[in-house]
Amino acid sequence: MFLHLGENVVVPIKDVIGIFDIETTMYSSDTSQFLRLAEEDDFVEKITDDKPKSFVIAEVNKKSKIYLSPISSSTLNKRSEIIYDEL
Repeated sequence: MFLHLGENVVVPIKDVIGIFDIETTMYSSDTSQFLRLAEEDDFVEKITDDKPKSFVIAEVNKKSKIYLSPISSSTLNKRSEIIYDEL
C-alpha cells in the first residue's frame, strides 16, 4: 500500500519512518538545523511550490529521503492509519 503525499508523489507505507508537522517542529533549532543540512545534502524533495505543512521521512532505496508535503501531518497520519488497518 502507498501513502499519497501530495501532487503525484506516493511512498510505500512500509518505508515511512515518520510524519511531522512543520509549524510545531520548527520551534526546535535542532529540527531546523536537521532540515537545513538534509537540504544541503540533497535529501529533501519539495513536492510543490505551495508552503509545506508537513514533512515525511522515508527510506527510499536504503537511503533516507525527506518530503516536504502541502498536506497536514494529521491528514497524512489518518491516511496512514487507514492504510495500515487494511493490511
